[in-house]
Amino acid sequence: MDLKIKDAELGLGPQCETVLRNLPEWFGIESALQAYVEKVNLLPTYIACTDNRAVGFLTLEKHFPESAEIHVMGIMPEFHRMGIGRALQRRAEFDLQAKGVKFLQVKTLSFSSSNKEYAETRKFYLAMGFSPLEEMPDLWGAGNPCLIMIKSLEVNHE
Repeated sequence: MDLKIKDAELGLGPQCETVLRNLPEWFGIESALQAYVEKVNLLPTYIACTDNRAVGFLTLEKHFPESAEIHVMGIMPEFHRMGIGRALQRRAEFDLQAKGVKFLQVKTLSFSSSNKEYAETRKFYLAMGFSPLEEMPDLWGAGNPCLIMIKSLEVNHE
């Protein structure tokens, strides 16, 4: 597979919407999906392509000069477990470190949720070096407990 991660751009909502619509287990609420697409248009987004087809993306939101968040990420189902999520995250982390960002966070469904797809999502982020920071049971409404995970991007110079 010839994978290319494109430089982060704005205005990529339509390309990312195609990916999100193929992930109904994660993005099955239409209003939430539309909100993600609108936000993707305004935020820097990396697109993973193979054969000129967008197969995944990662959108960042910078909150402060030293902190950023993975706002949304999605990989087409047939490309899961092929290293695309890892490649997207590594590229984003590299670019953030170059800009002096020290911390990267992500919000996902909490461990207290029984959703099996999000259990896989949490496993991915744990494997990528994130640690659970805080559970916010009411951020997304009843039945959707939010887990904030964080990762240090500081390079150890020892």
